[in-house]
Amino acid sequence: MWAVSTVTMLVLAGVLPDFQLESSNGDSATRIAVTAGVGAAVFGLLSSLVWPLLVRALLLVPALVLGLLVFFLNGSLLLIALRINPSGQGEAAPETAVVVAAVMSAVASATGGALAVRDDDAYRRRLYRLADRRRRRGDGQAWPSTPGAVFLQLDGVGHDVLEEAVAKGLMPTVAQWLEGPGEGGCPTHRLTPWRTDWSSQTGASQLGILHGSNHDVPAFRWYEKDTHEVMVCNRPSSAAELQRRAIEYTGDGGLLTVDGASRGNLFSGGADQLALVLSMAARRGRENRSRSGYFAYFSDPANAVRTAMSFVAEVLREMGQSTWARMKKRRPRVKRGGLYPFVRAFATVVERDVVVAAVIGDMLAGRNAVYADLVAYDEVAHHSGPRGRDAEKVLERLDRSLALVAKVAEHAPRPYRIVVLSDHGQSPGETFLTRYGLSLGNLVRAGCGLPVPRRAQRTHSGTEARAAVRAALRRPVEERGERHRPSRRSEPVVLASGNLGLVSFPDVPHRMSREEIDRRHPALLSTLANHPGVGFVLVRSEEYGGLVLGANGAEVPVDKLDDARPGPLADFGPGAADAVRRTHSFPHVADIMVNSAYDPKEGEVLAFEEQIGSHGGLGGAQARPFLLSPVALSVPVEDDADLVGAEQVHRVLRRWLRECDGPQVPLAAPADERAA
Repeated sequence: MWAVSTVTMLVLAGVLPDFQLESSNGDSATRIAVTAGVGAAVFGLLSSLVWPLLVRALLLVPALVLGLLVFFLNGSLLLIALRINPSGQGEAAPETAVVVAAVMSAVASATGGALAVRDDDAYRRRLYRLADRRRRRGDGQAWPSTPGAVFLQLDGVGHDVLEEAVAKGLMPTVAQWLEGPGEGGCPTHRLTPWRTDWSSQTGASQLGILHGSNHDVPAFRWYEKDTHEVMVCNRPSSAAELQRRAIEYTGDGGLLTVDGASRGNLFSGGADQLALVLSMAARRGRENRSRSGYFAYFSDPANAVRTAMSFVAEVLREMGQSTWARMKKRRPRVKRGGLYPFVRAFATVVERDVVVAAVIGDMLAGRNAVYADLVAYDEVAHHSGPRGRDAEKVLERLDRSLALVAKVAEHAPRPYRIVVLSDHGQSPGETFLTRYGLSLGNLVRAGCGLPVPRRAQRTHSGTEARAAVRAALRRPVEERGERHRPSRRSEPVVLASGNLGLVSFPDVPHRMSREEIDRRHPALLSTLANHPGVGFVLVRSEEYGGLVLGANGAEVPVDKLDDARPGPLADFGPGAADAVRRTHSFPHVADIMVNSAYDPKEGEVLAFEEQIGSHGGLGGAQARPFLLSPVALSVPVEDDADLVGAEQVHRVLRRWLRECDGPQVPLAAPADERAA
C-alpha cells in the first residue's frame, strides 16, 4: 500500500501543475522518489492516527456536513505531511491538496481491499482485528457459540416484487438462499408473505415489529384533537412519542433489549447500540447517538471519497433517468426535480453504505441481535414506480449488500442467522390529483360547501429518506413547522398517507359521528363515498358503531363485515374487514377515513400524495410484504395459517431469538391479554 501510494503521488505530481515534489532548481529522480515515499508515509500515518481524533472532535457538526469537511480536512493533512517532509521539497496549492488527498485515499482503500480479497487468511485476520477493536472482552470469556440474529429490512419491497426480481436474475444472493448452493443444493432460506394492517407504512409496521404494538397508529400522519397536533411517523418528536406509547402499552422495551443494535430505523427497539435512529434524532448534544453511524463511517477518509463519488454518480443517474422519462412521455409520472435527486442519492448511497458498515461492525463485535432498515428501494419506487427499471437497479445493489453481510458472517466471532424482511410493499398507479384534477383536500372542501382554490395544490409527500436527510443535517423534521391548525377552526384538516386519507374537524373535541357530520355538511359523506376515485369511507355511527360507506348508497356496519360478506371491501382482498375493524377501535382514528379506489385487475390505486408507487392504505401489493428466514429457524406460521399484522411478525422474531439459545428474550403478552 505504501508503494502504491508513493506511485500515486508521483503520477499526480506529473499531471497537476500546482503539485510539486521537487525544488524549483530541479532534483534527481531518486530524490523525487524519496520525497514521494516519505510524503506518502507521513500522510498515511496522519490519516491513521490524527483523523479519528479530528472526527471525534466534530461530533456536534451535522453528519452530512462532516462528509463534506472530510475532503478539506484530508487535504489539510496532506499539506502538513508535505510541510514536515524531511526533504522539504513538497508543495501544493490548497485546492490541489484536496484533490491529491482524495485520490490517494481512494487508491489506498482499493489497494487494501484488493490485497485482502486475494488472501482469505489476510481478510480473516483483518476482520478479527476490527472485531477486537470494537469489543475487547476484558473478562477473558470466549465469544458466544450460540447464533446471533441479523434482521435486514428492505423498505417497501413487496413479496411479488422480490419473487420477480429473483426470477429475472436481479438478486442472485437471494436466489442462492432460496434454491440452495450448487446443483441440487438444499435451500438455506424460506420465503413467506405476510399481511400488513390497514396502515401499510413503515411507521405502523416497524413500530409493531420492533416494539410489539402499533396500537393507535391509524396512518402515516394523523391529527390528534386532544393536543391539536399532527403526528407524523417520520418526525423525530412524533417517533419518540410513538415509541414511548408502545413501551407503555406493552410494558416491554422491545425486540432488541438484550445486547441489540438498531441501525437506520424509525424506532430503537430497545437497543443499547443506536445509529441513525429517528426517534433519537430529537436529542441534542454529545449524548445524541442517533447520528453516530455517520461519524464511525466517515472516520475512514477513504469511505468518504468512495461514497462521495457514488453520490455524485447517483445524482447524475437520476437526472438522466428523469430526463429520459420526460422525453419518452412515460405515464404515470410525478415531478422529480428540486432536491429529489440528492434525496435519492442519500437513500441509495449514503444511508446504504453507512447502515451496512454499522451492521458489519455489529457482527464483528458479536452482538446478539441487529435490526437495520435500508430505504433505497422505497424512495426510488415512490417516484419511478415499484417495477420500473430504476427500482430494479436498486434491487441489484441491495442484493450486493446482502452478499457482503453474508460474507462477513462467515468471519464473525459467532454464527449468525440472517433474516431479510420488508415492512410493506408498494402499489402502482397515478395520483388522485392527476386523474381527477383536484386533491382530496379540495374534494372535501367542495363537499363541505367551502370555496375551492382555482389552482390545485399538490400534497406534500413525506418519505423515510427525506426525514433521514433532515435529521442528518440537524434540521427539525416538521411539515412546514406548524401545529396544523386551520385558518378557521370549523374547517376540516385533511391529511394523506399514500392512498389513505384522513379528515378531522378540529373544533369538535370528540370523534364526530355520521349523524353529526350529516347535520353540519349534508353533502360531504355522499360526495366522498360516490366519487369514482374513492373505494370506501369509514365513519362512526351513533346507531351502528363503525360504518363503512360505499358507492350507490352502500352502508354496512363494520361488525357485519368479514371475508365471506365483504360489502364495499370486496375488491380489497381477505382480511380487509378485520383491518378496518381494528383501526376503527383506535382512540385517535380520524372523523372520516377515506381509502382510494383499487383496480384488482391492474393492481393500481390512486395515491393522495405525489407518488406513483404508494403505500399507506388497502389495495394491492402494498399490503403484502415478505419474510425471508433461514430454514434452521422454525416456520413463521403453520401451512394453513396466514401471517397477519406487524405485531404477529414481532412475536415470530422474538421466538427465533429464543431458538438461537442466546440471552432469553421474553415474549410480550398478546394484544387480547393486554386489553384484559
